[in-house]
Amino acid sequence: MNRIYLDFNATTPVEPQVLDAMLPYFSADFANASSIHSPGQRARAAVETAREQVAALIGARPQEIVFTSGGTESDNHAIFGVISSLVAQPILAVHSSSARTPTPHIITSTIEHEAVLNACQASEKQGVTVTYLPVAREGLVDPEELRRTIRPETVLITVMHANNELGTVQPLEEIGRIAKEHKVYFHTDAVQSVGKIPIDVSTLNVDLLSLSGHKLYAPKGIGALYVRTGARLRQLLYGGHHQRGFRPGTENVAGIVGLGKAAEIARTSLASDAQRVSSLRDKLERGLLQRVPQIRVNGSAAWRTPNTTNIMFAGIEGEALVIALDLKGLACSVGAACSSGAVEPSHVLTAIGLTQEGAKSSLRFSLGRHTTDSEIDFALEVIPTAVAQLRSISPTYRKEATSHA
Repeated sequence: MNRIYLDFNATTPVEPQVLDAMLPYFSADFANASSIHSPGQRARAAVETAREQVAALIGARPQEIVFTSGGTESDNHAIFGVISSLVAQPILAVHSSSARTPTPHIITSTIEHEAVLNACQASEKQGVTVTYLPVAREGLVDPEELRRTIRPETVLITVMHANNELGTVQPLEEIGRIAKEHKVYFHTDAVQSVGKIPIDVSTLNVDLLSLSGHKLYAPKGIGALYVRTGARLRQLLYGGHHQRGFRPGTENVAGIVGLGKAAEIARTSLASDAQRVSSLRDKLERGLLQRVPQIRVNGSAAWRTPNTTNIMFAGIEGEALVIALDLKGLACSVGAACSSGAVEPSHVLTAIGLTQEGAKSSLRFSLGRHTTDSEIDFALEVIPTAVAQLRSISPTYRKEATSHA
């Protein structure tokens, strides 16, 4: 059976060149990068080369890159690190002449990844107030609405760059300008955008940016946090003085090298990858819209990453369709991999106005660098067949079909 993988937003395979770059650091060059002997210094040089490669991909300086275990740690460090740093400093009162320290306030959106949403909710339990901005049907935050929610005690804005379920790309440049005008720290979860669309941290006016290796053809368990020079950020872990004190612990040299190599590849292939993958994504969408009745594309067709489409198939359960497609050799998902198995419908899809039934009837197809034209042809054969089979036994679809008649 042919196996077709259209779930690259969940994770990507490790590129062969990335694996080749990593292998020596599991064996011959295994030394601790903090050791001062020659083997240790070879490992240190590899870490610093990777830091340069990651920085180059997002327009940062190498010293502004802090390696982490992945996107979740980076998001948590950005949120808790800013709050704890500012709460402990008089700078929190920068917007107020009062000597009393105000209650810190965070602004985020309703469609953030759970790594951000759960960190914000945990902050609320510690007395922080949080504003959860709604999004329009396209999945976009309104920058002017964000501007209106800023208070004297606002310390952080955290809005993702690209949504993991819809691919929607937020207007970060405008949000960044607003944050800069009000002297509020601005963090973005760019896990789903790094390596897919051009990113320059200076243009976006971000102070903190999260990225993850396994979304970028590097291994799982490695990520990075961009920390703008001069930004106040308290460490979350305590130990040695690694990475300028931001993130103690012995560096994962092999993982860091892999992330660096993946960043280097992405930087050179980004434009060509985006053009080719978006063409295949559009072919998949058009083909499904022509072949399958009562479906629609969720979110914005214009403001999104080139590899992602999210489609609602009326009258069926999304998880049943995922299983049916898997049996036919095609892997996709109902949404975020971190939420698979959840009973509740996607918070992202309900936030853009879908009913619970509509959200549960939606599937995400996310293409990758190695997706081929023949794989899309295969998908266009098996998806309509699977949808028709499930609808033939669905009382929900028969009811909807009758109501539309």
